[in-house]
Amino acid sequence: MKGFCPLASGSKGNSIFFGTQNTRILIDAGISAKTVADRLDEIGVALQDIDAILITHEHTDHIKGLSTLALRNKIPIFANSDTAKAIVEILGEVPKFKIFSTGETFEFGDIEVHPFSIQHDTLDPVAFTIKTDQLKIGFCTDLGFATTLVKNHLKNCDYLYIEANHQPSMVHACNRPQVYKQRVLSRQGHLSNEQCAELLAEVVHPNLKHIHLAHLSQECNCPTLALDIMLNKLAELGYKIETSIAFQDCISRAICFEDSLNHL
Repeated sequence: MKGFCPLASGSKGNSIFFGTQNTRILIDAGISAKTVADRLDEIGVALQDIDAILITHEHTDHIKGLSTLALRNKIPIFANSDTAKAIVEILGEVPKFKIFSTGETFEFGDIEVHPFSIQHDTLDPVAFTIKTDQLKIGFCTDLGFATTLVKNHLKNCDYLYIEANHQPSMVHACNRPQVYKQRVLSRQGHLSNEQCAELLAEVVHPNLKHIHLAHLSQECNCPTLALDIMLNKLAELGYKIETSIAFQDCISRAICFEDSLNHL
């Protein structure tokens, strides 16, 4: 498959497949290796064909499957040095790493990857933009605040995968401990629906083809609400862009690059 497909998105685990003619990667591996393999199979991709795994940060919902995928299946991991050290401490073993520097673009196969810094409560969390052929795709979740740096990197993307984690009123009303609420709502936590809409307003442009809303809280958000907020914001700005939810328990809308390139 030439394109990308969210395999899982949310606090129970995150993973995205991204593939080109010559390169097939995962972005994060926060679900079991078996679940990864099963969901890849649904889109016609074999686990043994995965060339590497890009890791955004060391939280469990992004690395849960690494002990099997990296150690047993020998899939190399791309991570920055601080995240790699944290992964080794968590796994108790040393997988095969390819270390990148946050803020520096690198090439892998026929893709160009740019990891950029985001605000989250881990050592050195990153988001990614990936370029292939004439396309630019932005993957940005797990951030409590969209900095100017984030906005600049997400401009001119053909596709966006961005966080719409919660509705603040639902966080305040939930039965979670106060420390949880403070974390989620902080600048090192997660983007709310309104913050996501504000970020979209900064980076939307006429050639943006599709938006995935990702990492939705199952307890403190509602897919319909998140979609309504984003679509209303886009309409207010004069845009009508296809927008979908990245789901936790199943694969989500797959994007095929052939369709995009045929319209360029």
